[in-house]
Amino acid sequence: MSEPFLDLLQKPFVVMGVLNVTPDSFYDGGEHYSLERAVDHGKRLIDEGADVLDVGGESTRPGSDSVAVDEEIGRVVPVIEKLRAHSSVALSIDTSKSEVADKALKAGATWVNDVSAGRFDDRMAAVVARHQCPTVLMHSRETPKTMQHSPSYQNAVEEMIQELSSSIERFLSAGLEKSRIVVDPGIGFAKRQEDNLEILAHLDSLAALGYPVLIGTSRKSFIGRITGREVENRLWGTLATETHAFLRGAKIFRVHDVKETIDCLKVVHEIELHAPKGVPGIR
Repeated sequence: MSEPFLDLLQKPFVVMGVLNVTPDSFYDGGEHYSLERAVDHGKRLIDEGADVLDVGGESTRPGSDSVAVDEEIGRVVPVIEKLRAHSSVALSIDTSKSEVADKALKAGATWVNDVSAGRFDDRMAAVVARHQCPTVLMHSRETPKTMQHSPSYQNAVEEMIQELSSSIERFLSAGLEKSRIVVDPGIGFAKRQEDNLEILAHLDSLAALGYPVLIGTSRKSFIGRITGREVENRLWGTLATETHAFLRGAKIFRVHDVKETIDCLKVVHEIELHAPKGVPGIR
């Protein structure tokens, strides 16, 4: 029998469209806050070719405050129910709260994307293990409120991999199947500019763990610091990071701009198919 998640992983790349049902996300905060607008935007992302929609009801931008469980459930569950009635596309719930994840999965979500990799809620591992759903474990430190106050690493790549490996072990010990785990290095989460760039440059080290790598660089501030562009003008810089990440082993791309990302990665993939093997930077 076909397994949707494993089938997705057979594609050259997987595009996850961002659907923020929040008033304060860094790029599109408030734009899709109502149920109708959120569902319409989700349908638009599906039409553009998104393989997965990542529905989030709590902003995790630097400095953001946590949202109460009931409020977060009230934001995301109606959207998930409406989108599930419309389409069979994979729906991810972007949350670090096990109760929100459980309600969302029962409403029709099929993935969990936890920016804390279980650090914020000890019950998350048990919930995803019970559902045996694809689960994104992202590296971060502290909380979104405090994570950018003074991040510090001796070796950002090694420490990120070590800490993610510990998170993976906790979820495996809870009973989540290895084939359901996705890893995310957490670009922009408790990272300095040099940390983000170092991790992207050595992304193949994370891919060597053997789990699908998700990358989320879409329109983030480190791109703005390089280009001098405000968030609304960071598409081209974003596509550059995604191209690089693809060539370093990233499989899943969490993006605001679905159709542009698909076009970019289609071209990169076709070129790669004709490239000589063993050349540095080419998989």
